[in-house]
Amino acid sequence: MHATPSPPGRYRGRLGAALGVAGAVLTLWYLLARSGAVAPGLLPTPAQTAAALADSARSGALAADLGASLARAGQGFALGAVVGSALGFATGYLPRLSAAVTPLISFLRPIPAIALVPLATAWFGIGETAKRLLIAYAVLLAVWLYVHDGVSRVPVSHLRAARSLGAPLHRRFTEVLLPAAAPALLAALRYGASVALLALVAAELGGADSGLAYRLQVDGQFLRVDRMFAGLLVLGLLGVTIDLLLAAAGRRLVHWSTS
Repeated sequence: MHATPSPPGRYRGRLGAALGVAGAVLTLWYLLARSGAVAPGLLPTPAQTAAALADSARSGALAADLGASLARAGQGFALGAVVGSALGFATGYLPRLSAAVTPLISFLRPIPAIALVPLATAWFGIGETAKRLLIAYAVLLAVWLYVHDGVSRVPVSHLRAARSLGAPLHRRFTEVLLPAAAPALLAALRYGASVALLALVAAELGGADSGLAYRLQVDGQFLRVDRMFAGLLVLGLLGVTIDLLLAAAGRRLVHWSTS
């Protein structure tokens, strides 16, 4: 009979596995870059990428771009998450509203944010409003799907039991519906955060003078592949960091979930 690992031991095991995979990827990356199979100017080594990242940090460009992108993504994510969560709870709880709204959202979901860049630019110009709304649009659709599904799966018998015991609507929401749907809400927010970064790239490529995706575009025009790899690395690490923070918050707030 095997003993269940303690939480610290389990986390250390996961960290060790993650570091092992990262080390293997870096080794393969280095070997491929040095093999000559790819032109040296098109595939920098990990050391060259790190040097480009350090140079960007010293010049202040990294901090400025990171700040601009985080502001856009954060504001767009907040707007999309709030509206998407509220709409998801409403459609998941009210079948008639779901029947009316779901076809419209199903129509909008296949339309990616990048396809709306020209329209958003025509309506709102190349300022920050268009970028935030594009990100909010993408996040709203992603969050709605998870929350709607989670709320609609809450057993009706639980809600009926609470109502039969005289619980008013606000108590049925806070003490039955919200706790039952909280794991789905957490998954929605984690997925929505990754979608926000994807939409951020589309928004910044549509017209910006700062930001991580903007810098990628500029570096691409001058074939600074080392800087492009550095920018992609920052985007990836940013996504991992945000996901880890949301997951940690979820473990504290949604402690009754086993997911």
